Amino acid sequence: MAVAKLQVPRGTFDVLPKDGERRRALEADAAKALSLAGYGVLETPIFESTELFARGVGESTDIVQKEMFTFEDKGGRSLTLRPEGTAGVCRAYIEHGMHKLPQPVKVWYSGPFFRHEAPQAGRYRQFAQIGAEALGSDDPALDAELILLLREVIGPADTRLRLSSLGNAETRGEYGVALRKHLRAGENRLSDEVRARIDQNPLRAFDSDHPGTREVMADAPRLIDRLAPDDAEHFADVRALLDEAGCDYEIDPGLVRGLDYYTRTVFEFESAALGAQSGVGGGGRYDGLVEQLGGPPTPGVGWAAGVERILLASPHAEKLAGSPRIYVVVTKPEKHREAFGITQALRARGVPAEMETAGRSVKGQMKQADRMGATKAVIVGDRLELKDMLDGGQKVIEGIEDIVSAR
Repeated sequence: MAVAKLQVPRGTFDVLPKDGERRRALEADAAKALSLAGYGVLETPIFESTELFARGVGESTDIVQKEMFTFEDKGGRSLTLRPEGTAGVCRAYIEHGMHKLPQPVKVWYSGPFFRHEAPQAGRYRQFAQIGAEALGSDDPALDAELILLLREVIGPADTRLRLSSLGNAETRGEYGVALRKHLRAGENRLSDEVRARIDQNPLRAFDSDHPGTREVMADAPRLIDRLAPDDAEHFADVRALLDEAGCDYEIDPGLVRGLDYYTRTVFEFESAALGAQSGVGGGGRYDGLVEQLGGPPTPGVGWAAGVERILLASPHAEKLAGSPRIYVVVTKPEKHREAFGITQALRARGVPAEMETAGRSVKGQMKQADRMGATKAVIVGDRLELKDMLDGGQKVIEGIEDIVSAR
C-alpha cells in the first residue's frame, strides 16, 4: 500500500541550510545595529489572548476580521497566534511595569508570526519578522532614528521610503467625516469591500487596487493637509532629521498602513523586486496604544520588517560562505581520529571546519571540499599537508597553528 507523501501546510515553508545562513546573517546584522542604538532584546509568547489583538490592532482591520489564527484552549479561553509584534510589546510594557524604568524603553525582537492570507512571493501564513519599538517618548528623533535603523537592517536593497503623518485621534475623527462624505458621493464606483467599510474604516480605501476606487480616491481630501499645528511641527522635525542624515524619502498622503493604532508618523520601505506587494518593512507612531490596552498614557513608535521579504529584495551577505572554510581530508581509516582532533582544534580557535564522514575517496573528498566552498583542505596522512583550493598550491605543515596562520 502506497504511503501518502507528507508536505508542509499551504502557506508555510521549510528553511534549508543555505537559506538559513542568510537568515542568521541578517538577524546578526540587525542585532548589531539595534544593540549599538541601545535596543535590548524582548521576547513575547507566540500566542496571546485574542482580546489583545482585537483591542490593539483594531476590530475593523483585515488582520482581525480575516487573517488571525484563533483557537480555544482546554480552559475555554480564546487564544491567537500572534499576527504582529507591537501589541504584545505594549502588553509586556504594561504587565511588567516598564513605565517605571528610565524612558524611553527601547526593545527589538525577532521570530515567527502568523496570518491567514493568500500565499505569494515573500508572503506566507507563517513568516518571520524583525521589529523594533521605542516607548515612553514622543521625540521626533526617535521616529527618525527608527527609520534609519530599518534602512540599515534592510541593507543594500533598491528601496524607496514612503513617509506621511496621520495626526492625532481627534484630527483623524474630523477627517473621517470628510472622507466618508467623499466616498459616499462616489459610492457606485467603489469596490464592495471598500463600500462595506465606509463607516468602520474609510482610510483603508487608500490601499485599494480596485480601478473605480482608485479613481474616487484620486481627488479625495488629504489628511496630511489637516494636521493640527503640533502634529505638523512634529512631522516637519522628523523630515528635517532625515534630511540631515541624507535619507531620501517621498511624502505619500495616501500612506495609511494596515493597523488602527497608528498616529502621527507612518512610513514604509518598498522594493520593486517584490512586485505588486512591494512592502519590505514599515511602521509608525502609536501614541495611544499603551493607554488603550490599560496602561498609562505612553507615546510609542516602532517598525517591523519581513525577513523573507528583505531577503527577496536584497542580496544579503552569506556570512559563513564568505569566511575562510577548512575541509579536513582523511586519507586512510587509521587517520580518522587524528582528523577528528584537528577539526575540533580548528573550531576551538574560531575556524569554520568540517571533516570527511561519508567514506569518500581522497579524490571524492577534494571534490566535496570544492562543492562546499572550502578555501583550504587539510590532508591528514603520513604527514600533514595544506592545500589551497583556490590556486592549487600544496605544502607540508607542522600542526594546527600553521593552518590557522595560513587562512
